[in-house]
Amino acid sequence: MSEKLLSVQDLHTSFFTDAGEVQAVNGVSFDLDPGEILGIVGESGSGKSVTAYSIMQILADTGKITGGKILYKGQDLSTWSERQMQSFRGKNCSIIFQDPMTSLNPVFTIGSQLKEAVVLHTTRRGAEADGRVKELLELVGINEPEKRMKQYPFELSGGMRQRVMIAMALACEPDILIADEPTTALDVTIQAQILELIQDLQKKMGMAVILVTHDLGVIADMCDNIVVMYGGRICERGTAREIFYHPHHEYTKGLLRSIPSTGNMKQKLVPIAGTPINMLNLPKGCAFCPRCDAAMKICLTQVPQELVINSDHKAACWMNVKAAYEEVSAK
Repeated sequence: MSEKLLSVQDLHTSFFTDAGEVQAVNGVSFDLDPGEILGIVGESGSGKSVTAYSIMQILADTGKITGGKILYKGQDLSTWSERQMQSFRGKNCSIIFQDPMTSLNPVFTIGSQLKEAVVLHTTRRGAEADGRVKELLELVGINEPEKRMKQYPFELSGGMRQRVMIAMALACEPDILIADEPTTALDVTIQAQILELIQDLQKKMGMAVILVTHDLGVIADMCDNIVVMYGGRICERGTAREIFYHPHHEYTKGLLRSIPSTGNMKQKLVPIAGTPINMLNLPKGCAFCPRCDAAMKICLTQVPQELVINSDHKAACWMNVKAAYEEVSAK
């Protein structure tokens, strides 16, 4: 079996606040193969972005990895020094943030910010670095790159700024690209263009992509595998086909019911009832239990373990255990 490009094993990340410890990521494990596009899906507060930030080790001052391993080509990143991580960021793994306007420095030109990334992580200097900046802007589909290099972030549209952020992330041709809600601040048409761009660049450069999003709909045709998170835990994982056509967790089913159907415009959306859980006061059992219509007694007190649905699909839901027991009893 070939070594995984990235392997997250039983990751625990907490934030220590005045109100108490927030267990934002609680035992998350997944693997990433070279060239794979992995989608991490969940609503705000599910722990998906914190998982991405833990990989890059760019947590807030109150945040800390409290357990588990993050293996990059077999080496545990959680034991690396800040100097080692600075080399890893950009060179081996890059991230695109949600809002390009706040990610770019408003007082420096686009060219100077991109050049800084090139100079920091490569041996290119001077005119050679300028040439690389121009190449990157052309790579992400920005017209008139020489003109754009002299402009400031406020002079560009939201979609254009996001393309600049992608260019910056690709400066060193990393093995892994993490895209954290890359289309949140953009309108629908531009969203599609940015996702298509990321997909095209992934094919061209052969890198692995972790796409963090709250919207299952936007990644329907893009991801090889999908991880669904809720309350800091993984509730379901599998191939895109399995997740979309054979969901086995009540939360995943709820997410799919809330996606508009293009085939039937009169069909009403079914929202997930209730509100997200308080991460300072997690339930003893299944985190989704307070919002689940199918909840049973056991859901209140015991955390469900992952059950293998098939070779491409796992889900952590007591309903699957019940269904399996009933199937055996029927025989």
